[in-house]
Amino acid sequence: MKRLFIGVTCLALILAPSGLAQRKARKKAPAKTAAPTVPADKWPIATLAVDGNQVYPTREILAIAGLKIGQLAGKEEFDAARDRLLASGAFETVGYKFAAAANGKQYAATFQVTEVQALPVRFEDLGAPDADLEAMLRARDPLFSIDRVPASKPVMERYRRWISEYLASKGLDSKIDGSVTPWPEKMAIVFRPLKRLPAVAQVTFEGNQSVPQDALRRAIAGAAIGAPYREDRFREILESSIRPVYEARGRVRVAFPKVRTEPAKDVEGLHVFVTVSEGEIFKLGRVEVVPPTPLRPAELLKTGDFKTNDVANFDRVKEGLENIRKAVRRAGYLDVNVTTDRNIHDAEKTVDLAVRVDAGPQYAMGKLNIVGLDLDGEAEMRRIWGLKEGKTFDPEYPDVFLTTARGMFDNLGETKAETKVDEEKRTVDVTLRFAGSAPSTTRKKQL
Repeated sequence: MKRLFIGVTCLALILAPSGLAQRKARKKAPAKTAAPTVPADKWPIATLAVDGNQVYPTREILAIAGLKIGQLAGKEEFDAARDRLLASGAFETVGYKFAAAANGKQYAATFQVTEVQALPVRFEDLGAPDADLEAMLRARDPLFSIDRVPASKPVMERYRRWISEYLASKGLDSKIDGSVTPWPEKMAIVFRPLKRLPAVAQVTFEGNQSVPQDALRRAIAGAAIGAPYREDRFREILESSIRPVYEARGRVRVAFPKVRTEPAKDVEGLHVFVTVSEGEIFKLGRVEVVPPTPLRPAELLKTGDFKTNDVANFDRVKEGLENIRKAVRRAGYLDVNVTTDRNIHDAEKTVDLAVRVDAGPQYAMGKLNIVGLDLDGEAEMRRIWGLKEGKTFDPEYPDVFLTTARGMFDNLGETKAETKVDEEKRTVDVTLRFAGSAPSTTRKKQL
């Protein structure tokens, strides 16, 4: 028995170092790292695009969406991006689509948006400089622009709260209101103190002879009646609503030397009395187009068709300026702005005009997309489409094309032309949408 015990003990001592060495070897061996796994429903994003935007640039929309090229994403991430865009208040609807990119297991993703109507923002009697308020809002919202803000309740409430917080930090009255209000020539989102000023209930003009009282009241009613009264604000309305009525009659020196108010008798609010000094009638003198311009000045003057040596009718002048603007746009300058400088000669009773054309960049035709036709119909539309890729873009051409196409084909149904401007590439993509059966040719004509 002792021999058996000694034998087993010796065997254990012999085997022990070997087992210990094996255990030490296992401790020194590097641990195996499991290979990372990619979820089956998530791929890297190869491209991101936006469809349907007219006001807000694609880069700003994608900044709100929060997705990045190369990011691993699936339905959960795209749903969250869509929710962020909806929460911005700038869009009525937001959708998305993604498909496999050409280079393999990656997404080519597109957000499809419908924008809320945008209006300019104005600040009234808030006590802080407009420029400071504008800078604060731009720092908080990458989509903010003083000239275009979504007129939706979530956006207006968010801006009202931010402005209130800013005013409070400056020790100013932070009780403010934000609403859509006439200002003075068009609607705007106006932020003003909550304390209400008396409203304009009635306006009476005194001293007018060439323009009847009813005509003046109709001209000012939309902007003035119901608006809070402040004399400087009311005078802005006079300049934007009543001055054009007189300048259409050549009375460029019209003035409003006195404005007074009294409580209205029949309704709550103020009765405003305006003294009018109509001035004399002036004629249109010399008109010139000041270089540089993308089109010949003589050609633009002919397009404007200004009636010199006739009554200086500034309604007609505005029509001429608009005709010049359209002509320059047809040459591909989509952002063109046309303005005039006046030189009034009181002794001669004439007005000279210097027309200035700020053309901006020139745009070219981009991609043509056709939706709603079969392959044969689409091929025929592409054949007769005359605005080729890379050529100067004429913004009027797509609608003219569809009008002509409706006379060439039967069964086109409802048609619509949509454009998408790429400000960086200076191109415009056009989408033609057809809501009918395949067209049958009735006659053919090259557009």
